[in-house]
Amino acid sequence: MTEPVTVADDAAASVAAARARFPEGVVRSHVVNGQTVLYVTRAAAHAILAYLQRDAAQRFNYLTDITCVEYRDRERELEVVYQLRSLARRVDLRVKIGLDPEGPLDVATVTDLWYGAEWLEREAWDMFGVVFAGHGDLRRILMWETYSEGHPLRKSFPLRGHWSRAEQTRQALNANPEAHYSLEELSISEAYRELPKDMQQRLAESGRGPLP
Repeated sequence: MTEPVTVADDAAASVAAARARFPEGVVRSHVVNGQTVLYVTRAAAHAILAYLQRDAAQRFNYLTDITCVEYRDRERELEVVYQLRSLARRVDLRVKIGLDPEGPLDVATVTDLWYGAEWLEREAWDMFGVVFAGHGDLRRILMWETYSEGHPLRKSFPLRGHWSRAEQTRQALNANPEAHYSLEELSISEAYRELPKDMQQRLAESGRGPLP
């Protein structure tokens, strides 16, 4: 009697196919809590991810997430993690790239493979400082654009920030409110009367003055 093919078997088949096609690009693989994880080199990562997405036998057409992991153990690599799913095959596969936390944190963008990678890569850049080469608009997405203390989810980032509370307060008070809030949010703020006169004028001209 033939044993039924399981999801783990399907993921293992994709790992074997990737290993056969990119023998120099696959570092290792293992299964953790039922999740198959494929480690690849930075140099071959884009080609392997493209193969997993485009090959008719793989069809990992849904990029569920991109994130990063930095461990407290400084000897371990910082990992860029891609969570893939083949909707047609109902198979999940996690692909990881290991980077030296002290070295250049850059990998090729996958926005040309999955449109959904655009915001995910911006978030990984914002929080961890990983540069996705070729991304067309790699701006901060969670922190404000003028935020300059670094990348808050790095292990080297102090819990209270790089600057003192006094310096953070000083910069917050001197910051342009439009860098943090939309004009519409400012127009309904209780602090409307405290806004600079020129900003009140622009809100009035735009028809987005204070609510009656």
